Amino acid sequence: MRQTENSQKPHDRMAAYLAADLHAVNTLIRTRMTSEHAPRIPEVTAHLVEAGGKRLRPMLTLAAAHLCGYEGPFHINLAATVEFIHTATLLHDDVVDESGQRRGRPTANLLWDNKSSVLVGDYLFSRSFQLMVETGSLRVLDILSNASATIAEGEVLQLTASQDLNTTEAIYMQVIRGKTAALFSAATEVGGVIADAPDAQVQALYDYGDALGIAFQIVDDLLDFQGDPGATGKNLGDDFRERKLTLPLLKAVAKADAEERAFWERTIEKGKQTDADLETVQALLSKHDALTETAGEARAWAARAKAALAPLPAHEIKTMLEDLADYVVERIN
Repeated sequence: MRQTENSQKPHDRMAAYLAADLHAVNTLIRTRMTSEHAPRIPEVTAHLVEAGGKRLRPMLTLAAAHLCGYEGPFHINLAATVEFIHTATLLHDDVVDESGQRRGRPTANLLWDNKSSVLVGDYLFSRSFQLMVETGSLRVLDILSNASATIAEGEVLQLTASQDLNTTEAIYMQVIRGKTAALFSAATEVGGVIADAPDAQVQALYDYGDALGIAFQIVDDLLDFQGDPGATGKNLGDDFRERKLTLPLLKAVAKADAEERAFWERTIEKGKQTDADLETVQALLSKHDALTETAGEARAWAARAKAALAPLPAHEIKTMLEDLADYVVERIN
């Protein structure tokens, strides 16, 4: 991966390159998350929006628009739209998952309550649609509204599939394409659409976002078993404790003998877990090379993301997007 002399990470370099646009996006976000009648809305939203996230998804929209030569104002609207959709899904996810921590901080549902998190999430979805309508592009509205529906569909599918030992890797891919990759691909695609880029370039941006999002989620699932809790904001084994059949677990389940299958039935399907079970999980993941195989799949998707950029013109932003794909999987080295 190419880096500058001070070894900046790709998303940091991208943020520096897009600093003026990101400032405009943040200003628009703060303006649109206000509420004249319900002060809890900006309180809850600010807790998450101001929590120090990388703004990766809105940066992808800005980067795609720049790469395609866009000079208008509406990439700012679209980047804010993408961030609002992302924030809304996080608020809803934390309620569904009964999470108490995100990005190393207490979740909104813990600080306030589930009702506030759900309703503020709904408010942000509504705000996101107002922002995208202002672009005047039906194609943009189609892409982002479809992405919103796909995200919800992926989350619902995960509810039914995550504790079912008959879940396949194909179903897992359908889940993560919905809950994660759909917003990545929409974020990059609308950047090309608003710039009126040729269809081949818009498709390339979609394919890049899709592959990057898949790699990103696979890595996230992998780090649940081998990451640094200080860096990930999660405790090791949270997905197992929440009985989520992510890719590493699916690979171990697929190779399980009768005794191991009984272990998975007890801990995942029935939810009867002890403090010692995580150590057994780690041993089974190692025995069946589940973490190594999962890492290989993440790297393959990152390589696919880089290859997807081929139809796009040479540009500093293109180099950053390539490096970003590398960086996503370097987190597992």
